[in-house]
Amino acid sequence: MTEPSRYQEALDYIYSFVDYSLTKNLRYSPEKFNLSRMNRFLELLGNPHQDYEIIHVAGTKGKGSICAMISSILSQSGHKTGFYSSPHMVDFTERIRIGDNLIPQETMAEYVDELKPTIHQVDQITTFEITTALAFKYFSDQKVDFAVIEVGLGGRFDATNVVTPKVSVISTISFDHTKILGNTLSKIAFEKSGIIKESVLVVISRQKSSALKMIQNIAQQRNSPLIDAKEWYSVVSGQKTLEYQEFDIRNGSSSTGWIRLPLIGDHQLDNARATYAVINELRKQGVNISPSALKQGFEQVKWPGRLEILQRDPLVIIDGAHNPDSFRNLAKTIKEYLPGKKVIFVLGVSEDKNIRTMLQIIKPLVDMLIITKSEHPRAMELEKIRELAQSAGIKGDCIETVEEARIKAESFFDENSVIIAAGSIFIAGAFREIYSKNV
Repeated sequence: MTEPSRYQEALDYIYSFVDYSLTKNLRYSPEKFNLSRMNRFLELLGNPHQDYEIIHVAGTKGKGSICAMISSILSQSGHKTGFYSSPHMVDFTERIRIGDNLIPQETMAEYVDELKPTIHQVDQITTFEITTALAFKYFSDQKVDFAVIEVGLGGRFDATNVVTPKVSVISTISFDHTKILGNTLSKIAFEKSGIIKESVLVVISRQKSSALKMIQNIAQQRNSPLIDAKEWYSVVSGQKTLEYQEFDIRNGSSSTGWIRLPLIGDHQLDNARATYAVINELRKQGVNISPSALKQGFEQVKWPGRLEILQRDPLVIIDGAHNPDSFRNLAKTIKEYLPGKKVIFVLGVSEDKNIRTMLQIIKPLVDMLIITKSEHPRAMELEKIRELAQSAGIKGDCIETVEEARIKAESFFDENSVIIAAGSIFIAGAFREIYSKNV
């Protein structure tokens, strides 16, 4: 069997397990989501997640960016650092990496084969649980010093929530997965705060008052020191281009000095500030992270699909924005970085999203809307998106595939245009795959 087909066979096997995150009638409850399966699975594997230090990151917006920044800084400091995230954009191996190196497809297939006997010992195990355990074991076998672990969904019942981290992190909380996590920020914050462990320090990003209050209450109940990065540190913004933005993080007389971050948008400055707060706490715990490693880690961070320029002519930008708050960040960034540009917007969304509000946010900026869908099973049907767009006062053309949508968008391009593809990480990923083939 050739290696690519062996890898595909491994993926098919993983996906053959019930994965509640892909079902339409998901109910986030102890009946369907609990940690007993995950704990048993890991015990059978020798508890590999206990072999290294962990930074555990939950939140609605920015958690992936924070993970990427922390991982980059730790790697630049000479610490062998694993990074587990989800979902992937193009290839499944993006979810498991050490430094900038993705787990090789061949290695992934080998691990799936190795885990099969154990998988069969655990009833009702899910795709995400298998993948999470595989990552934990891979990091253990590779003898990493740290692993930066991004929560998949929520926090309280998430498969990653079996870890006892060195630091817990909660990025900005906003409305997303409301049918699962609750329809108020307080309820969502309760689920996200489920990652807070007894006496383990927690760092938080900018939060709205109801979410902040819930986090503070749970941290107090669990005797967990709480650092609100927004209260502890100030961010000074400098030069901004489509390639980078400069910032300086200050606390009293101390300062990071000017740093060029290759991730644009003011929201990334909030993420950088939370990251800096985490790094400072790790330093206090004895982790060696030099000022030069901090600077290099920020400046060399790689986190594709977040206001990423794929091509200059025509100017094509992708973004994984997929809920109202991330669309507000996207809209703000378009106005700031692309003033006067004609916006050709390629939109595809997942069926559980608040697309009505998302459309209202981008309506003033969009000159042409092209509606498409990814191959993901949760992708919303084109006609449903078109109906919602029309009710929002936006005329949109429906194009069945992302490739055809790209061709359509380019046909309307002129020197004053920008093509932006957003609405889900899967649309961004599909565009990225197309342009990586040198379209």
